[in-house]
Amino acid sequence: MITKEKSINIKFEDFIHTKENEDLFGKAKRVSDVLSTGVLTGNEGLGMQIMNKVCPESTIKEKDGIEHSVIMLGSNSYLNLSSHPKVIEAAIQATIKYGYGMGAVSNYAGITPIHRELELNIADFYETQDCIVFPSGYGTNTGVISALCNKGDIIINDSANHASIFDGCKLSGAEIKVYPHGEMKYLEKILEKIPDNQTGRLIITDGVFSMDGDLAKLDKIYELAQKYRCRIMVDDAHGLGVVGSNGRGTAEQFGLLGKIDLNVGMLSKGPGGLGGYCAASKEIVQYLRLYARSYFFSTAIPAPVAAGLNEVFKLLKEDKAGRLKLIENTVYLKQLLLEKGFDIGHGQSAIVPVMVYNEEVLFKLYDELRKSGVYVNIVTYPAVRRKECRLRLCVMKDLTKEQIKRAVDIIYEIGKKYNITHLKTS
Repeated sequence: MITKEKSINIKFEDFIHTKENEDLFGKAKRVSDVLSTGVLTGNEGLGMQIMNKVCPESTIKEKDGIEHSVIMLGSNSYLNLSSHPKVIEAAIQATIKYGYGMGAVSNYAGITPIHRELELNIADFYETQDCIVFPSGYGTNTGVISALCNKGDIIINDSANHASIFDGCKLSGAEIKVYPHGEMKYLEKILEKIPDNQTGRLIITDGVFSMDGDLAKLDKIYELAQKYRCRIMVDDAHGLGVVGSNGRGTAEQFGLLGKIDLNVGMLSKGPGGLGGYCAASKEIVQYLRLYARSYFFSTAIPAPVAAGLNEVFKLLKEDKAGRLKLIENTVYLKQLLLEKGFDIGHGQSAIVPVMVYNEEVLFKLYDELRKSGVYVNIVTYPAVRRKECRLRLCVMKDLTKEQIKRAVDIIYEIGKKYNITHLKTS
């Protein structure tokens, strides 16, 4: 029997492999035993039910059935577009005409004119020839990478890229190289050593890194890609609608709109919907429709979602989605956190990390914050190294100044108990 005291030092990775002479499902029993001890593991706030539309002040239902209000700093719906009246109305009309689901994969009978309109809207948004929409964000990265790369090719990743990118790389069978986060000198060292005859070269980077909120050094990456004859894929999941002079993402931020080979993004973050996409040349999109297994073998996104997303991209193109208000809120949140002495890294997006550095403290802080009325995301291994564990705050456009200040005050009062303020590293 695992006691509460013994379970404190048990780690996530201890439950990945089947032990010798253990049944395949034994690992699930071991996890259950740990969770039943009552020690905080960081799982306490996972799987909460939200009882309303995603909004700045939301009601959540705890696992014990208790409902209470929280200031929402844990949603990727940065622009609150999932509840925009025009988006909802478009989804309602599409439901009436097409029903709530498609019942077929996209290559068969799974798409409507609404789906195709969405793909063309996204292509226009990125100044590319065409676009393919996948039914999930995770499937977008795994599908694009594993379709285009294979044995003999080489993929070069930033170490902080999203897990779905690394999973896609593993599926591809290509050679995988990784450079330390944002270190362009290391990237060039890798590129210099690639044999001349290894011509299938792809550099992949997040546009906005999901755990730190900082931007890829896309200008330098583009320069190196040109010098060493590489293609570039940018996953701009957290940049869409947020970064760039008109919200068109990291490529726009660096003056590279229309110059990135594979513009990947997620329709579940800023757009507030479901799915993902890759905007590229007509030839590449056609190839992906035939060879990306996560597209070919998956049912298309529902027409109501596609219809809502068309309204989203109209708002984004016209820069009427509330980007400036989101930026204003983000600046205000960061200002208050810095005044309180928190280490918030160097993010340039709507993602604001609050560094904790101690996993045991992180679990306690996370649990107390939620129960005190502030919902944030918890980030530790395997998303980041344990010694770099943190809270991740996601800003929303519709947050009021009063709500932001109230949330920071609560974070500060609880954070003081665990001495996580004034921990900035040089």
